[in-house]
Amino acid sequence: MSRNQTADKKKLLLRLVKTPIVEVACTQAGVPRSTYYRWRKSDEKFSEACDEALEESTGRINDLAESQLISAIKEQNMTAIIFWLKHHHKRYATKVEVTARFKQDEALTPEQEVIVQTALRLAGLADDNTETEVSNEQPAT
Repeated sequence: MSRNQTADKKKLLLRLVKTPIVEVACTQAGVPRSTYYRWRKSDEKFSEACDEALEESTGRINDLAESQLISAIKEQNMTAIIFWLKHHHKRYATKVEVTARFKQDEALTPEQEVIVQTALRLAGLADDNTETEVSNEQPAT
């Protein structure tokens, strides 16, 4: 590895620690993005170092965002308050309720009963001694 390449990799890693945006880090380090991806593919240690740098910088951004959110809550910003509660308190979390009416007009055919019983047995939701005999033959589909 050439001295320039080693220096460029170090410079790029330093940029990635400061910003988790590959395009921006590459531009600031003077390294083409295609070169960054080529280096990642060919150099496992560089790839791992990039992942660590990206994780560290993402963590910093998350900390900054959370700090700003808390500041907004202190300033009684209702949107920030709602966001915090929805994501940090079970009582205020978004819930989905599904209501449906089901009307079964037809009984299952014997073939369908075998399929259902087999599925329940394989899922461990029915005993092997179910009312319907399950044969080893596969039902026609």
